[in-house]
Amino acid sequence: QVQLVESGGGSVQAGGSLRLSCAVSGYSDGRYCAGWFRQASGKEREGVATLDRSGITKYDDSVQGRFTISQDNAKETVYLEMNDLKPEDRGMYYCAAALTWLSAGWLLTHPSDFRSWGQGTQVTVSS
Repeated sequence: QVQLVESGGGSVQAGGSLRLSCAVSGYSDGRYCAGWFRQASGKEREGVATLDRSGITKYDDSVQGRFTISQDNAKETVYLEMNDLKPEDRGMYYCAAALTWLSAGWLLTHPSDFRSWGQGTQVTVSS
């Protein structure tokens, strides 16, 4: 059974940084694609960053150059390094994973192709 558990959320001032972690278990060989999505109050869920099984990453334009998605060597944890945070980055951040070979670009805008989701971690950015 696949399980994803996020951590690392919190409250920071604009310009600050946070690193989100997603502990992933249940994949026998660690070969999965992953993504980070966020949902602000009253808004729809949106893709933030994805990492496909080829190691290719894709970012939403709003976070390009500020956020970095990565995976540890053991492929047990997926990270989202967030720098220069802005108030519009606030929201609940969700980690997702799947075995699909779909591209990072496709996955960023098609969250339904992820089969497993974490419970989310809250990010608050004050101006």
